[in-house]
Amino acid sequence: MDINNKVAIVTGGASGLGFATVEQLLQKGAKVVIFDVNEELAKQVSQEFGDNVAYEIVNVTDESSVHKAILQTVERLGAIHICVNCAGIAPPQKTVGKSGAMPLENFKKVIDINLIGTFNTLRLAGAEMTKNDLLSESDERGIIINTASVAAFEGQMGQAAYSASKAGIVGMTLPIARDLSSYGIRINAIAPGLFRTPMAAGLDDRVIEKLESLVEFPKRLGRPDEFAKLVTFMIENEYINGEVIRLDGAIRMQPR
Repeated sequence: MDINNKVAIVTGGASGLGFATVEQLLQKGAKVVIFDVNEELAKQVSQEFGDNVAYEIVNVTDESSVHKAILQTVERLGAIHICVNCAGIAPPQKTVGKSGAMPLENFKKVIDINLIGTFNTLRLAGAEMTKNDLLSESDERGIIINTASVAAFEGQMGQAAYSASKAGIVGMTLPIARDLSSYGIRINAIAPGLFRTPMAAGLDDRVIEKLESLVEFPKRLGRPDEFAKLVTFMIENEYINGEVIRLDGAIRMQPR
């Protein structure tokens, strides 16, 4: 798919990997709508980039919130061609710790935002994509890209909820590709490793150095723009469908 003049929505687009994705899509000529719960950040990003970026205050776990934002996007821009899901949380907590068992609501919250929120957004965006005319340059109507994690494969201590949520994203990729194939809609996922995002910003330098030492090559944390470039590559290469691609410098996380 040629990104120029296409309409893209990016959940979690006000910061981190989502922000880098918004920036990269704009460079490719897309019109972007940020879906984010942080109104202050979303407004700031929208003002920074000008007329080609709008924002909607969206709770991805709430059906009516996402549905309203989808409809407003289509009303404003006429269609949705690209959906990139970056919204997520990663609070660490052991299954059983000093204070006892992890509260069930804590586990549910991570699953609700990371997995159910992703599916909630993509299903509603996908329904709108089915209404698009086939694009002459690629014979497709749309593409969805979700954010998984290497934790889906090698979850660490305290990551039971996070790993489960990201494994769900990995597991649903191929079935959804099969569900949407007759409409000319593709879906892929990216499983990033360790990246310099706001989640990593609060870590001590010694912790960062330790994490970087785990990466095979290059021995550093990933840059958000590297994630965003993979997003645009997936969009532009129409033969990538139903795939989960690790973006991690060949890191394989060890238990400790």
